Amino acid sequence: MKSAVVTFPGSNRERDMMHALELVSGRKPAAVWHADTQLPDVDLVVLPGGFSYGDYLRSGAIAARAPIMDAVRAFADKGGLVLGVCNGFQMLTEAGLLPGALMRNAALTFVCREVLMETASTANRFTAAMQKGATWRCPVAHHDGNYFADADTIRALEEEDRVAFRYAKGTNPNGSINDIAGITNAGGNVLGMMPHPENYVDPLQASTDGRAFFESISNAFATA
Repeated sequence: MKSAVVTFPGSNRERDMMHALELVSGRKPAAVWHADTQLPDVDLVVLPGGFSYGDYLRSGAIAARAPIMDAVRAFADKGGLVLGVCNGFQMLTEAGLLPGALMRNAALTFVCREVLMETASTANRFTAAMQKGATWRCPVAHHDGNYFADADTIRALEEEDRVAFRYAKGTNPNGSINDIAGITNAGGNVLGMMPHPENYVDPLQASTDGRAFFESISNAFATA
């Protein structure tokens, strides 16, 4: 699996993401800058967490209009896999690559702690090798992670099996509707999620529960 990680001014998880991808895939990811206009020849593009452009206007709003995003949209339109984590999820909604919006957390405070995740769907290339219904530990660190969309959009996400991850019962840290922690687009090749699986892949970290997610992505190309 060949991957690339895009860095924006204010990103703070790009190195974590690159470490996770290299650890699992055995390939060092390409580093892409927000002002670039082209992507390298890769299978997966990742928009990492952080506070791009200081979260001015809205979280992810300015980053969604960065020069590189035209290439990311074109890549997604051709079926390329695009993953957005935390701030990256916010960018994907702001860019129109995923529906809905990430609002202020219900408690109006920054949340930084571990939650329990449930793999809600394996009907996409990101989670196909994971166990549906399985729960696993994952850290969150965000202020604007409260996922919201209109009733028709939520109904479509549920009926089309596009809710990839949920916060397990009782661990929702932000008030997200239906405990949604991650969703995919209609094609199943764009995924946005608020928790940070890249911080639970190395034995030196508190857990390796997030490794299965990256192995699932890598496996999609190993068996393609």
